[in-house]
Amino acid sequence: MPDSDTGAPPRVVLVTAAALAVALAVAVAVFALTQRSSDPASDAGPLPLVPVPAPFATSPACTTLLSAVPTELKSNGTPLKVRELAAPAPPATVAWGTDDPLVLRCGLNRPPELTPTAALRLVNGVQWLQVPGEGASTWYVVDREVYAALTVPDSAGTGPLQTISDTVAAKLPARPLRFS
Repeated sequence: MPDSDTGAPPRVVLVTAAALAVALAVAVAVFALTQRSSDPASDAGPLPLVPVPAPFATSPACTTLLSAVPTELKSNGTPLKVRELAAPAPPATVAWGTDDPLVLRCGLNRPPELTPTAALRLVNGVQWLQVPGEGASTWYVVDREVYAALTVPDSAGTGPLQTISDTVAAKLPARPLRFS
């Protein structure tokens, strides 16, 4: 029954409604905290990736490289764990992280941007060709027997590129650049 002076509901109804709202908020918070996994990558579910042509994905060089990549990369001090890929997963592909994942693909065709005048960067003994994109850059390994590409979000630090360079340098011998 409304208060006759103001038209507001009785105080007991307001107090009860407020108590129920607080209890519901606490229950939702407790549920969310107890259901949270310790591995954020598993919370995100499998990562769907668009297949790209990778005619050399089954090569021994890709097998060697992918078997040696770390299960965790550090980006700006944050550890990024290997992410499960959604089926059908592209061959010779690995991903790390959840929000802006890093993706390594092996066995690709020569990138068309690789020309005799292309600007290359040497990172820990590996020559890379950077192809900028919107929100991320794809870095192509261009001086090994197979082409591999690491797609790195703009928000990532340089750690992942350095770590993958170390793995490439340790597992795949350098080769002269090929422009055709």
